[in-house]
Amino acid sequence: MGISVRHQLLSSSRRAADVERLESAIGRFRADPNVANNCEVAFFEMVGDEQLHCNVTHRHPTKSVTGWAGPGHVPDGFVHNRRFGDAPHNEVVRHIRDMVFAARV
Repeated sequence: MGISVRHQLLSSSRRAADVERLESAIGRFRADPNVANNCEVAFFEMVGDEQLHCNVTHRHPTKSVTGWAGPGHVPDGFVHNRRFGDAPHNEVVRHIRDMVFAARV
């Protein structure tokens, strides 16, 4: 299982340092080489919305995880989405880890 991370932040984002810390934490996740369900974690912002958005896209469908919307079907697989306000860093990492390692359906 491969895990990739990307981001698309607004040019004046106050969240750049937060996203950098999140990307570092995700880089330390231990993927199971026996699981073939690559995923991509994408962080982004939307004009007029103070929350940080996060998409987790898996190649194959996964079970639902509490707090995440989806799945939506996209060309690269199946995407789940969640928004984060001012949640503590370790809580955000835990929620993302839960979605990244969600069991395949």
